[in-house]
Amino acid sequence: MAIGGDGTFTGLHVFYEEFGVPSICIPGTIDNDLAGTDYTIGFDTATNTAVDAIDKIRDTAISHNRLFFIEVMGRNSGYIAINCGIAGGAVATIIPEESMTLDELFAKLDEGGKTNKKSSLVVVAEGSKIGGALELAKKFSERNNYFDIKVTILGHLQRGGTPTYFDRVLASKMGVGAVEGLIQGNHSSMVGIRNNQIVYNNFETIINSRHEIDTESLRIAKILSI
Repeated sequence: MAIGGDGTFTGLHVFYEEFGVPSICIPGTIDNDLAGTDYTIGFDTATNTAVDAIDKIRDTAISHNRLFFIEVMGRNSGYIAINCGIAGGAVATIIPEESMTLDELFAKLDEGGKTNKKSSLVVVAEGSKIGGALELAKKFSERNNYFDIKVTILGHLQRGGTPTYFDRVLASKMGVGAVEGLIQGNHSSMVGIRNNQIVYNNFETIINSRHEIDTESLRIAKILSI
């Protein structure tokens, strides 16, 4: 039994294939990108940590008429970013799964200047296709002088801290599910939770698929950014 992502699961699968060692994996990654489960351990804690920081940044953004580009983790997955964008009231959220152009981003931000908006927050996943927070801030500052532009990269701050109650309960449920799964013969599999029920996923499902961001979250983020 091990806690981790697809790399951990691949290693366990090799042990099972070559040595017949019964194995089961518990999904632990802040990216929440593993197929076969609605949530992975660590995602809720990391997102709460990021949202708490964004709340504090908004205070100074409002006080000093600033535009903040805030970079959160998510090299290949925008789950942290999209949820932070919704919870933190971002004017734009840039994620790896979407192809927002620079012109589209700048048009959104220009609207804030035209309406004398006191502050704006842009949440950027580190895997953004159009650049990280530093690069985007530099490009925007070259064409707009309305906002005082600042950058905050939260980095590995999101990977530590006290787990939220949700992650503690999730880990407990998955731990029990993993032990019971092994007893029931669910070998070389990953325990997951779907619709608040424990499920088991085979190796092929985890390796060949990923947990995509739902279209409803994307739609809500765009509505609330207006």
